[in-house]
Amino acid sequence: MSTEEQSSVRVLIAEDDQGLRESLERVLRFEGYGVLLAKDGAEALEAVTREEPDLLVLDVMMPHVDGLSACRTLRQRGSSIPILMLTARHTVSDRVDGLDAGADDYMVKPFAVDELLARARALLRRPAPIVSEGPLQVADLVVDAATRHVTRGGETIDLTKLEFDLLELLIRNAGIVLSREVIYERIWGYDFGTGSKSLDVYVGYLRRKTEAGDKPRLIHTVRGFGYTLRAP
Repeated sequence: MSTEEQSSVRVLIAEDDQGLRESLERVLRFEGYGVLLAKDGAEALEAVTREEPDLLVLDVMMPHVDGLSACRTLRQRGSSIPILMLTARHTVSDRVDGLDAGADDYMVKPFAVDELLARARALLRRPAPIVSEGPLQVADLVVDAATRHVTRGGETIDLTKLEFDLLELLIRNAGIVLSREVIYERIWGYDFGTGSKSLDVYVGYLRRKTEAGDKPRLIHTVRGFGYTLRAP
């Protein structure tokens, strides 16, 4: 992203800790971003609707409306704003809760400012969602990108935002083996590294949901490389 492009980008910081909120504001302004501020989740929801920022940096533990609730509400409203969630909680289940709520990325406090800036740039580089001219279908699995509705055998499958994004990527590339690195870059915005299990966890979620009722497997592992979606 060029300096000129960066100067037109607005980042909303939703953080109840005044010191951290002001510190992040200074750093982001120094980097050339426009900055909006919110002290809690309720203010964040109002600001996203009113100001339409390009990125939301959202703390989990906030008064009135917490970060997880704010994130879920935005996704239920159909908002596709990139969300980087901040939290003092560090367990795997906490991270999964954040991603399941619809966050695009998740950072544990304390964090390095340089890493936060790198993750923000990665989220802002993501291409806008592709609007499909019609539903995508492989076997009896149907994915409608426009409505974000998924069915298999005529039965609706409820997916989180991240699960849907991953399934859409796989079905758009049906029959093509996608490497782990490509999937991480396209879905998370960067490669977590060889030790990460995030992708495997979400593939597991998708398999359980798409294979319910002993339906044939559609998402296949290519050992040592990645994943592909193909008809049984």
